[in-house]
Amino acid sequence: MNIKPLADNVVIKATEAEETTKSGIVLTSAAKEKPQVAVVVAVGPGGMVDGKEVKMTVKAGDKVIAAKYSGTDIKIDNEEYTILHQSDILAIVE
Repeated sequence: MNIKPLADNVVIKATEAEETTKSGIVLTSAAKEKPQVAVVVAVGPGGMVDGKEVKMTVKAGDKVIAAKYSGTDIKIDNEEYTILHQSDILAIVE
């Protein structure tokens, strides 16, 4: 199944969270935070959003840092994705 976001929406897939801390403590699934680093899977066309022109600055394949509690989590074909607005992306990791 393909996901095609509309307007200024972006579909991202989170990278795997660390299983252990730097000091070697193993984390349970309940103690893990939602990862903020993700890979862009699909990007909407941009255009007019709320009366303002939005140009998309991210592209599929970019590694990005997203706001911690932003977007809508979805599950398609047993894969978890998040759909969020481009403005919820804080940075591109190079």
